[in-house]
Formats: sequence, C-alpha cells, structure tokens
Amino acid sequence: MKVAVVGATGMVGNIMLKVLEERNFPYTELILVASERSVGKQISYKGINYTVIGMQEAVDETPDIAIFSAGGNTSLDWAPKFAKVGTTVIDNSSAWRMNPNNKLIVPEINANKLTKEDKIIANPNCSTIQLVMALAPLHKKYTIKRLVVSTYQSITGTGVKAVQQLENEYKGVKGEMAYHYPIHKNAIPHCDVFEENGYTKEEMKLVREPQKILNDNTIAITATAVRIPVVGGHSESVNIEFENFFNEADVRKLLNETSGITVQDNLDTNTYPMPIYAEGKDDVFVGRIRRDESLPNTLNMWIVSDNLRKGAATNAVQIAEYLIENKLV
Repeated sequence: MKVAVVGATGMVGNIMLKVLEERNFPYTELILVASERSVGKQISYKGINYTVIGMQEAVDETPDIAIFSAGGNTSLDWAPKFAKVGTTVIDNSSAWRMNPNNKLIVPEINANKLTKEDKIIANPNCSTIQLVMALAPLHKKYTIKRLVVSTYQSITGTGVKAVQQLENEYKGVKGEMAYHYPIHKNAIPHCDVFEENGYTKEEMKLVREPQKILNDNTIAITATAVRIPVVGGHSESVNIEFENFFNEADVRKLLNETSGITVQDNLDTNTYPMPIYAEGKDDVFVGRIRRDESLPNTLNMWIVSDNLRKGAATNAVQIAEYLIENKLV
C-alpha cells in the first residue's frame, strides 16, 4: 500500500502525518510530496527521515492513494494526472467538491457511496464537516427545512501566515498581514473572497456542500462566516427548522449515540463546547441544545471541532481507511 501525502510540508500536511501515525495507518511505503520550493527537504516520520519529492516524481511512483492538501489550483492540475496512473486521490481543496462527477464524503454519513471507479474523492470544507456530522442524524429523523449558520472560525483555517500575524500582533511586532485588518482583539466577517451575491465563498460552501452530502437540495441554508483570533477550532451557532416535532431530550440522546459526536451540554456545570477543549481532538462537540421559542419545530445548537483534524486531515484519513477496509483500492 503506497500512500502519498501531497502538501506534506504545510499546516494540514503536518497534521495529516500526525493522524496517520496516531491511527497506525496501514501503509508499506510513504511518499511525501510538496511544491518545487520544498523538494529536497527532510521530514522525520516515525523515526525515519523522508526526502520530499516533486509532483511528477510522485506520479511516476504510482501510489495507491494520494491525500492532497496543496490548494485548489494544484489539485486541478495534478489530481487527474495521479488518477490517470490508477491512484485514488482524496482532495482537501474546494476544487472538486461541487463537481457532479466527484463524491463529497464524510465517512460517517456517506462513505457507502464510494466505488472502485471513484478516483478523485472530495473532502468537504472544514466548517461543513462539523456541521453535517451533527445535522445528518437529525435530518434523518426530523427532516430539516431551513438552516441559519453563523461561524466563528479559527485563524488556522487561513494558514501559517495568519498564525504568524496573530503572534506578531500579540507581541506588538510589525509583520506580513494575512488579513486586510488586525485579527488580535478583532472579529473579521470576511472568510475567503466575496462572490457576486455579497456572500463569501466560505459562506456559499456552507450552503451548497451540506445539500450535496445530505443528498437534499430542498434544505434552505443561509450562512455568515467570521474569522476570530482563536487557534483551537471552528465554532458554529446553528438554528435548524424541522418539518417534524422534536423533543430536546431525544435530540441529545440521538447525538450522543452518533459516532464521532460528543455532547457537552450541562448548564449546571457550565459545560459546553469550546475551541480550547476541541483542539487536538477528532470528535465534533455539540452543546447549548435548546428549543427556539420564536418558531415551531426549531432548534438552536452550538457546534465546535478542530478544523485541522476532523475538519481536514482526520476526515481524509478516514476516507482512505474506508477505501482499504472495503477493498476499493
């Protein structure tokens, strides 16, 4: 089992290697791949030094699986080249997500749709993954009509430059800016670029991707995405209107019984999800579960997850594990 990690020197790539090691992923050969400027770098993994190679050299190695976290343009250029030599690509960028020919997968929800013919598989947006993990069991039981989502997103979703910007601002040091504005002591309602409708790309991902994963385009969704000076993970305030009546105790029980979800919802002990506790963990944490008293059959929830793990690396590795376990590669 030859496995390539494309974008191995990046922030998500580093977490990817960590997750592969933690989960004791079954490979016989590991290929670490990055852009030309990183070729030749050494990365230590499980006590072995690996030399980073370039894209074409990695294609020539014909890996069984290539997990991409190298940006949309790189994926558009190179994923088809890997697929052509028989590699199954799991892509962490937005390049293939809304392509009708590519499946958008959260393993706990829809991995059973995968076949041997799926050579480029899309990993959803980090905010989408944690959202649909909590929505899927509820949609199945109560049927979602409408969803209002507000996100409070970690700077790690932007990348190393944003982390450096915040650290510089803490120290009062002038440096390169990842954002138009300071992020320290600030909240920026601008994640990704603006589209013609006035929403950002991040907000429209939260509209389109859940519909595709849940296989239901009738769900009405609107979103606002905000960047905040937090490192540990993304938080989401979610308002869900259902077709059918629900009982709050049943909602908690259903979420508690869902693999990959931890319910943290005890007001007596001030227990609720926070990024400071989600960081470094793979679960999606759900709390502040309460009825919206202004509308019938409507629920409020607070969802938190480490965006670099379940929101990116862990989900991709879980897809790879599913492919191996089900002999799809």
